[in-house]
Amino acid sequence: MARDDGQSRPVADLFAAGSSSFIDFLQIHRPELLGTSGLLPEGVRAMPDQVPHGTTVLALTYADGVLIAGDRRATMGNMISQRDLEKVHPADDHTALAFAGSVGLALDLVKLYQVELAHFEKIEGVPMTFGAKTARLAHLVRQNLGQAMQGLAVVPLLAGYDTDTGKGRVFGYDITGGCFEKTDFYAEGSGSVFARGSLKKLYRPDMSRRDAALTALQALYDAADEDSATGGPDLSRRIYPIVSLLTEDGFERQPEQETEQLAREITEQRHRQPNGPVALV
Repeated sequence: MARDDGQSRPVADLFAAGSSSFIDFLQIHRPELLGTSGLLPEGVRAMPDQVPHGTTVLALTYADGVLIAGDRRATMGNMISQRDLEKVHPADDHTALAFAGSVGLALDLVKLYQVELAHFEKIEGVPMTFGAKTARLAHLVRQNLGQAMQGLAVVPLLAGYDTDTGKGRVFGYDITGGCFEKTDFYAEGSGSVFARGSLKKLYRPDMSRRDAALTALQALYDAADEDSATGGPDLSRRIYPIVSLLTEDGFERQPEQETEQLAREITEQRHRQPNGPVALV
């Protein structure tokens, strides 16, 4: 029985025994669908300044689990290409993914990673272990190395609640697929150096959910204050950073009304203290 798309590969191939990895399946049967891999065609030159890029994202652990957040701005060169981009996405019930870099490739990577985790669970009957999740994402990033070296890089940030240890965990990546567990917090993107500086002075490991969200929003505010590619809270358009939490109960996106209230609180505070709060002694 052949497929009806003009190709001769039998449908029976789709049911052949093999790996529980959906990515491995595509590499064998439909490699052209892996849009995050391969070099640009010969003679085509990447022009990163003409491709929307997203920054800044961060994650931090707190008393109940881990929080992951991102600003909403995408830039194309020195222009703002989008003001309400969503850079934080659930990967499964206890894992979330945020990204910095080329937006189109990043969104493809997010979708493929979501399918990879769901496919594994359906085939094996159990969720992928946290360690395996980090390794599979590293494999996906590594596939994009050719395009990354041509200027179309995607750098993800992974956060999740490890049900085996009962703790929140944060992992950062580099463009080669290197995977590194981060202690307490991390930030990625063009404004990350300023966000990490802010987190260093404000972070406490025993923070409540509200304090963790405030700390994340303060860090994103500091990043936006120094980095033009990072967007701060847009009160007039009511566009605020995305804040999501992962706990024993699973993934939860913080309600926009709650994020708005905290963002307005921070903005009012910055009228009195433009440089933000100082570190607790």
